[in-house]
Formats: sequence, C-alpha cells, structure tokens
Amino acid sequence: MTALRIRYDRGTVIVEGVRSLQHCTWDPRIGALRALGYKYAHLKELLPEAVDEALSPLRSPNLKGRVSLKPFQQDALNSWLAKRRGIIVLPTGAGKTYIALRAMELLNTATLVIVPTLPLLNQWKLLMESLYGIDVGVIGGGKERIEPITVITYDSAYLRAPEIGNKFEFAVFDEVHHLAAEGYIEIAEFLLAPYRMGLTATLEREDDRHGLLFPLVGGVVYKLLPRELAGEHLSEFDTVRVRVDMNEEERRRYRELIGEYRESLRRAGISVRSLEEFRRLIIRSASDGDARRALLAWHEARKLAINSRAKLEVLRDLLESHREDKVIIFTEFNDMAEEISRTFLIPLITHRTKQRERERILHAFRIGSVSKVVTSKVLDEGVDVPDARVGIRVGGSGSRREFVQRLGRILRKREGKRAVLYEIISKGTAEMMISSRRRKGIA
Repeated sequence: MTALRIRYDRGTVIVEGVRSLQHCTWDPRIGALRALGYKYAHLKELLPEAVDEALSPLRSPNLKGRVSLKPFQQDALNSWLAKRRGIIVLPTGAGKTYIALRAMELLNTATLVIVPTLPLLNQWKLLMESLYGIDVGVIGGGKERIEPITVITYDSAYLRAPEIGNKFEFAVFDEVHHLAAEGYIEIAEFLLAPYRMGLTATLEREDDRHGLLFPLVGGVVYKLLPRELAGEHLSEFDTVRVRVDMNEEERRRYRELIGEYRESLRRAGISVRSLEEFRRLIIRSASDGDARRALLAWHEARKLAINSRAKLEVLRDLLESHREDKVIIFTEFNDMAEEISRTFLIPLITHRTKQRERERILHAFRIGSVSKVVTSKVLDEGVDVPDARVGIRVGGSGSRREFVQRLGRILRKREGKRAVLYEIISKGTAEMMISSRRRKGIA
C-alpha cells in the first residue's frame, strides 16, 4: 500500500495513501486525492502521521523585536493570535501595518505580504528593511527576487501563486478586500500558508464578495470604526454636508435624464429598488436596448449632478476659508479633477500621473510647499498620503469603503488637530440618498 504522504503541486495538495478524505476529491489522472492549497492546515490536522512534503518554506528571517504596539493594536493582535488566522478591520492611520509586523516578529517564519499597488509594495519594503536591516524580496513592477520576507502585488501573486505557494508559512493580505475580486481569490486558494492575516479599513464590498474571504483568510477577529479611535489615537473629526443648487440648465437636463431613465425601466419591465436590482439592470443592459438606455441615462444624470458647476463656487469659498490648511480635494471623475486643477491652480494626481510626478507632488505636500492637492480615486488607498486637516468630496460613489478611506486620509493624529471632511452634494438629486448610504461606514 502507498505510504501516507502529502505533497505540493501547482497550488494544490496531493494526498497519497488514502482513498477518501474530507476537503479532497479523487483525481483519477494521478490515482490520488487532491485539494486546493489553502486546505493544507486542515489536512495536517486530519493526517498528523503523514509524511509532509508539501510545505517547503524558506529559511527563518530571524527578525528581532522592533515594534511596540498601542493597547488597541495589541488587543487586535491578541485576537488574531488566538487562531493565527483572521481579518483585522481598523481605520486608515490606525497602524494596521505594525500589527502585522509584530505578528511577523513573533512567528519569525517565511512571510509573503500581498499588496494592491506598487507604492504600497515599496512602502512595505522600505519600512521592513529599515526596521530589521534585512533584504526584503520583491515581486512586482518588473522586479523579481524572493527572500524569507517577500512583498508581492496582487497582480503578480495571481500569476505566481502556483509556483511559490508552498514557500511561505505566513501570508499577510494588505487591503484584503481586493482579494475577493474575480481571479485574485485564487491567490488565497493556492497558498499553503497556515497562518493568514487580512488587513483593511473597510471590508465590505459593494458586490458582497467579501464573504468569500472568511474560509480563505478567516473571519473578522477585531474591528474598530473611526469614531471609536477619534481623540486618543486618531484626530477628532467632523463631517459636513454642503448642499448646492444646480443651475437652471443643469436642473432641466437632470429632470429629462431621470424621466428617460424611468420610462426606459418601464418599457423594459424592470424595477430598481436595491443595489442587487441595479446590478441585474447592468447585466441585462448587455442584451436589452431599453435596459441599456436606462443605464446610460442614469449615468449621465449622476455625472451631471456630481460635476455641477455650482460646486466650483462652493469649493472656492471652502478653499478661501481653509487657506492655511492642508486640503485634499476628491472627485469622482478625472475631467472634474482636471477642471479644478486648472481653475484653482492646484496640483493634480490621477491614474495618468506618472510615478515620479506623483512622488514630487506628495513630497511638496508633505513639507508644506504645496498645501492643496486634487485627485480622483488614486489616493483612496495604497498610497502614503501626507497629513492633511481638510478633505473636500466634490463627488463620489455610494461606497462606504470609499467614504471611510477618504476620511482616513485626514485622520492622522496631531496635537490640537480637528479634521473636517466636507461633502458637496447637489440638492434634489440621487446624491442626497447616496451620501446617506455611504455615511453608514462611520456610524
């Protein structure tokens, strides 16, 4: 009889020497059982006597303790250590990175840190090299070097997970909500790492796919909202809604578009009273002309409300009243960001801004030679944004995650600071409802 053995094969675990086992399916091509890599820890519990040839981690990184945690961070770590799996939800600026670093010090085993952006990859790398005096591996942005501590982008991990899936015992998923995306989910499935930590400020996704993360990373083991940390650990803050009237031409066009939207829905026999029904409208629009016309009218009406000319006058007043403060202006669309940049002579950062130019602007913002920056979505997460006291949302989606992320950009603690996030919204439009929905993320 074949000896009881488990081994690794391109993101899966093969079990030899037994005909049936929980978590496994029979693979007739090889005459053995097979399971996805993330089931490795469960299989080890079921087969403690098996010869383990699956996990082949890189050497210990030999990290020396350098990180000290605040009480709430230690509580979060203790909650995670109870299972050595799970997701930690803390606001931007609350030091999630340091919780992960302390866990790395305690485990002192080969660790893979998965991040969504190249700026985040570089931030993790530089921080760990400065703290521990080690060479940190990097996979992403044209670089490829594997070390006992390696940082990799989600894009690269999606391509490389089957190859490196058995080389790390600890996996840290930064901005873990990205992992639930189609395709990226396979990263967690292919990794053997028995120890897993997810970090995020906002776990919930608009498509509800965050529920897929729990069997792969673990459930939420610790969560605090911005209000719970404001004062002692983050800046006190206010959120202020400023309602504006669109001009007559904009109001007329908005009413026309909403009328077209409702009439197209009626002709298509569609009712839209929830996000789920709106998602079904999007799917149906691919094959139904009336559904497509409804969707196009909705998007044009929404863009009209978000980009209302009246908002520029309110923005002018806010910038004047916060002349001495560092201010980040957030928009939904690039064309509005570009117009604000031209009108008020404010540096602009969008997805089209080259990395060197982005770094130059953020450095100038950090040292104070520039006090105002306008951006679309690229500063929502994954970028180390210098401290600001004021945020102004000229437009945005109904996403709670986006709201919390943008709020988090102004919450870094500073003596005497009280942050304020303004929302400029158009009266009598869907922006009113959308604003109320997204604010639930800090309730």
